[in-house]
Amino acid sequence: MPVLDVSPYRPPALLRGPHLETVLPNLTRRRFRVSYVRQRLELSDGDFVDLDTAAARPGSVARTCVLILHGLEGSAEAPYVKSFALAAGKFGYDAVAMNLRGCSGEPNRLPRFYHSGETGDLKEAIALLSQRYERICLLGFSLGGNVVMKYLGEAPAGVSPKVACGVAVSAPVDLAGSAKRLGAAGNRFYMRRFILLLARKLEEKAQLYPEVIDTAGCREMQSFEEFDGEYTAPLNGFASAEDYWARCSAANWLSELRIPALLLNARNDPFLSEECFPEKLAGRSAFLYSCFPDAGGHLGFPGRRNGGLAWHERVALEFMRRFSG
Repeated sequence: MPVLDVSPYRPPALLRGPHLETVLPNLTRRRFRVSYVRQRLELSDGDFVDLDTAAARPGSVARTCVLILHGLEGSAEAPYVKSFALAAGKFGYDAVAMNLRGCSGEPNRLPRFYHSGETGDLKEAIALLSQRYERICLLGFSLGGNVVMKYLGEAPAGVSPKVACGVAVSAPVDLAGSAKRLGAAGNRFYMRRFILLLARKLEEKAQLYPEVIDTAGCREMQSFEEFDGEYTAPLNGFASAEDYWARCSAANWLSELRIPALLLNARNDPFLSEECFPEKLAGRSAFLYSCFPDAGGHLGFPGRRNGGLAWHERVALEFMRRFSG
């Protein structure tokens, strides 16, 4: 069983509880400013994604980069991404934030956009960055964390030799269970926000592909079962929401990992099901490291920034330093 020696996470006394720990940190992180250089990656299917790089030392290229994947309806501009990009620079790593399809400020070209199991785009981004960097560390937040873990486990022999390790933070590796958690009464605020953001994106896409996408009623949907069943699944070749969740949950492949990977999920994360805390599997694996603090919320982990780094950022970067040389 891999051992991860980290200092325990303790939330501030006045910021305790899953919702406070989730919402407030990303409000305060909005103040961070990052200077990105954008590069467009033309994908093999005719679409594109945009990669935004924050160099540790402007004008030079580091030996190692951290390739960051954001969460649902995020981007390189998400507060948690910008905060980590700055933290990576303190460790001497370039940060490359990958804007998933349709998330970089303009619609992508094809009717479909990103989803929780899309690893093909990640493979193409890694291939491009492998030409520039000696080592690549993968970091996924929330949905992006599921993508990272799925990539590392679904075809371990095909993982790029440049990839040193992976980290997933607040990752819903059990998509079905997490969808149900988000649909619970106490999470209606989050569910409503996600549906409205996704509906807006669909409405923009429907103007380009009216014969493919019908947005009638999309803003009134109440759950991911409805949304994924009506849109995500058919646009991406899945039979149903349940088929999509079953085929794309990274939990299916965690036992196949052959590269060190850290799953960092807070026990009180309001988005995650119990299956997102695979302690027994980690205990049997030589490559899956688990860190499941009792508190932290979803992409939160508020508290005093030690050396300018949030607690989860330091844990992730120390892990990366351990395996990236």
